[in-house]
Amino acid sequence: MDYLEEFTSARQDEIRRLRLENTNRLQSNKKGFVRYRKPFESVRHIRAEHLDLTGDSVIIGSKGELPPDDQQKVYDVLRDFMPWRKGPYTVFGIEIDAEWQSCRKWDRVVPALPDLKDKVIADIGCSNGYYMFRMARHKPRWVIGFEPYLLYYYTFQTLNSFAGLSNLQVELFGVEQISLYENCFDVVFLMGILYHRSSPIEALRDIRKAMRPGGTLIVESQGIPGNDPVALFPEKTYAKVPGTYFVPTPTCLENWLTRAGFCDVEIFFSHPMSNLEQRQTDWMEFESYDDFIDPGDPGKTVEGYPAPIRVFLKGRV
Repeated sequence: MDYLEEFTSARQDEIRRLRLENTNRLQSNKKGFVRYRKPFESVRHIRAEHLDLTGDSVIIGSKGELPPDDQQKVYDVLRDFMPWRKGPYTVFGIEIDAEWQSCRKWDRVVPALPDLKDKVIADIGCSNGYYMFRMARHKPRWVIGFEPYLLYYYTFQTLNSFAGLSNLQVELFGVEQISLYENCFDVVFLMGILYHRSSPIEALRDIRKAMRPGGTLIVESQGIPGNDPVALFPEKTYAKVPGTYFVPTPTCLENWLTRAGFCDVEIFFSHPMSNLEQRQTDWMEFESYDDFIDPGDPGKTVEGYPAPIRVFLKGRV
């Protein structure tokens, strides 16, 4: 079923037009598209008999379910989808140790969760869908992921092809398209996205318009320590990451949500970053947290800026 049939207040014609454009792009024979489409297509016939979404690792299938040829094929495809940024996952017995121990972040969010049962949820910047799978145990009506990057889009499609959860769907959209979904979502998750926006207030206002009255926004963001309502604006990169614009203090982030029109804004957790949560693994072989921090001063990034903290907030419409 197409969830859009239930979203009567959304700009359906525009969403369907963008979908068609994306569908045509995905069928391209250019190398960048084939690179991820072919692995997905090679295993889309496989279905898991076992699914466990209750623990730190999202478990899809169990070891021994597949014949040896299919087991090897699944392993090869999962390796094709490296680097794995979010996790952990266990897929047909294959343990995927992702760069981020996303289970730690989820455990911090759980105490602040509204009731998700039968709710319509958006996960903006959903990556490979780790948090969507964790939400699924709460029996939401729909969880719609917004993910503009082909690698993560196809990684989710592959995982959910194995899992078979029809109420989880991903669109090849970014936060820029959330304004097409006016008055659609009961809950919105915005995890690790806001500091990549050159206009964070505008993004928050668009998100608010996409939410139903009484809805809840959950925000998790990179930030800097401090009590003043200010934001760092790096010259080029922050912790080696390009495309980072405003890195706020917790108070600044709280003010952003309030100025964007959210009420009952609350900071419910914050903590310093560390390599216990973000690190290089066999499934993510590029630079990670330790490479972003000044080796002589763990309180600073390699650029000399304050080292990052992570801030968790929620607000209501």
